Amino acid sequence: GRGGADVAVLDPPRSGAGREVVAQLAGAGVPRVIHIGCEAAAFARDIGLYRAAGYTVEQIRVFDSFPLTHHVECVALLTR
Repeated sequence: GRGGADVAVLDPPRSGAGREVVAQLAGAGVPRVIHIGCEAAAFARDIGLYRAAGYTVEQIRVFDSFPLTHHVECVALLTR
């Protein structure tokens, strides 16, 4: 094999992963990413960055980890 990672799991801070992290994953040729986000706007921005880097959103799940609040955890599976 190519010796790289088959999957990366990211659980970044509320500010999200950002452009540099997504670019590093894409540059490393990681074929699958599991991205966890706790802030909807940063999560959506990061998903857009992954898509621009050639990843496809295979699945998104939302978990109500904090009932009776507006906070949710989002988990995306992205492939390339």
